[in-house]
Parts: sequence; C-alpha cells; structure tokens
Amino acid sequence: MATSPKINTPYYAVIFTSVRAELDDGYAETAKAMLDLASTQPGFLGFESARQEIGITISYWDSLESIEKWKNNEQHRQAQARAREWYSQFRVRVCLVGREYGF
Repeated sequence: MATSPKINTPYYAVIFTSVRAELDDGYAETAKAMLDLASTQPGFLGFESARQEIGITISYWDSLESIEKWKNNEQHRQAQARAREWYSQFRVRVCLVGREYGF
C-alpha cells in the first residue's frame, strides 16, 4: 500500500474495486507495470491500495481529462483487455473529491 500525499481539493479519485479470479498469469507483473506507468502520466497525483477478499485501489487525478487519457493509454488498454482473466468481478467509480480531512 502506498499513501498519497496531502492533495489540495478539489481533485478526482478513481476507485477500482475487484475480486480476484484464480488465474494469476502475469497479473503481479502487469499490476506493477501499470502503477509505474500511471505514476508517469500527466495529472496523476498518487494512489492507495489494499487487498483482502476485495481489492481496492484508489488513484488520484487532477482532472477528468487526465483520467480519460489514462483510460485510453495503449499499454493500459492492453492490461484492461485481460481483466476477465484476472478478476471474477470489478467496478470502477470516478468521484470528485471536494473536501478531505484526517491525520
């Protein structure tokens, strides 16, 4: 799990929740490569991730345009094409974060 730094609001959060399938063929390597690639994309602000029965990965972005570009990145599209192999179910939610607090 990585924690993102304090980000000034507003910003966007892409929440990816998933349940893993049995097949692991290249999953770990691809997941790491996608995180490394996402972190180089314009507008990427950080991420947080946890996995038990359900995996939750939240990536933070400065704009909807940045999210759209990441969604359509060719390498990311290739990884997305394998989703049915790696997940028995998943959901993506895109949210505007207007306020945050914590310590």
